[in-house]
Amino acid sequence: MIAELLFDAAERFGDRVAVADRDERLTYRQLADRVRETGIPGAPYRVGLMAENSVAYVCAYFSVLRSGAIPFLIDYNFGPRELGVIAVDCGLDVVVHDGRDVTGEARGTVGGLRVTALTPPQDAPRPLPDTAVCRFTSGSTGKPNCIEFSGDAVVSAARNWANGTGLTADDRIACFAALSNGLAFNTSLLAAFLTGAALHLDRGLPTGGRLARTLRDVGATRLVGFPALYESLLRRPDPRPAVGGLRVAISSGAPLDDESGARFARLTGVPISNYYGVAEAGPLTFPTGDVTGGLGSPLPGVRLVAGTAGASAEIRVRSESMGSRYLNAPGMFEARLDDQGYYRTGDEGFLTDGALYLSGRTDRMINVAGRKVDPIEVAGVLGQADGVRECVVFEAAGQHGEPVVAAVVVGDGLDLGALRLRCSAELAGYKVPGFLLAVREIPRNGIGKPALPALRRLVEQQAVTT
Repeated sequence: MIAELLFDAAERFGDRVAVADRDERLTYRQLADRVRETGIPGAPYRVGLMAENSVAYVCAYFSVLRSGAIPFLIDYNFGPRELGVIAVDCGLDVVVHDGRDVTGEARGTVGGLRVTALTPPQDAPRPLPDTAVCRFTSGSTGKPNCIEFSGDAVVSAARNWANGTGLTADDRIACFAALSNGLAFNTSLLAAFLTGAALHLDRGLPTGGRLARTLRDVGATRLVGFPALYESLLRRPDPRPAVGGLRVAISSGAPLDDESGARFARLTGVPISNYYGVAEAGPLTFPTGDVTGGLGSPLPGVRLVAGTAGASAEIRVRSESMGSRYLNAPGMFEARLDDQGYYRTGDEGFLTDGALYLSGRTDRMINVAGRKVDPIEVAGVLGQADGVRECVVFEAAGQHGEPVVAAVVVGDGLDLGALRLRCSAELAGYKVPGFLLAVREIPRNGIGKPALPALRRLVEQQAVTT
């Protein structure tokens, strides 16, 4: 279903640029031909796709869909431990990757990406009959939860985003968010092709200079990236020449500092559209006017419940782009639905004049540059190290006020450098504690729980003295 939409787009938009990266550019017709030619050896059922943004990634994604297999979009920052857990939990048959160390049998390449066959467990859970794509989010069990999406949900997310944000064939999207992440997946991967827009891919967090060159070379009308991307532009003496013909700047996944957003709009004339979405329900809002501090109004196909008149309440959502369930965590997705089928997001906020404002979180997840980190997972890695008797992992403020992972450990003869290396070896880089501190005893509140304000003060003191 999804791949057929790409072939339909090729008929309509033919020789227009469809997708490009630093090394390659394909028209719609060329992209469709490449997808038809790109096969996955052995026609596996479940295909892990784990690579940085590239034309090859897009070709592999649509080729997997065309073959009738299910692509599992895995964050390329994940390490061997996380990939191993996913492979077993979800019963992956192969992993398509960009050359990382994956244990298994080499099965050639697909469009420049390598294929490694795995041996899935016999008792792996089976996806629902209508599942078309699987993506991952941090779970409450210390491992990534695998969200199943039907083809209808994936198409609805793309179509409602295009319609709700005014995306057209004249747009040239410069996308710096990983395609496995909801920010790029929902705003760029299929939405661009439904409308005939051009999708220009880059990877990682570029320097301000490289970002400026990319925007200029692409002639970008839309920029998609996390807040740190806009901060890098603001560190340039004058960001205006870099912006050029940019009309829409899109950010999500992490709070954008109000002062930075206002300064960017003042200097460039382009307001940053910081929309709201959750992995399980897709993109949910978009600001179509001047909504200072707000995240805009619900997109088409979205119903949203929150507090009113400045009184916060937990945000609950229903959308046409909602996931079906967690493949590897039976019952947990369903447990977050209320009796009307609304998903409880764990965010708190309120609606004013139809616009959504966030005010806080009801759960413990740490949001690092748009990626969710489960403290249980990080604490589990640290707690297995020799000498560690107790560990508390929590969110703290980094050098520029951005959220970072912090960990305080108690133990005997602890080598903090070795602990950090252990985390780096077993966790994705963004999960490794930015602050790691050893203390004699964890400060506690009146009911015996770790006192987070006191722990954050300890981290702040360490930051000042180092």
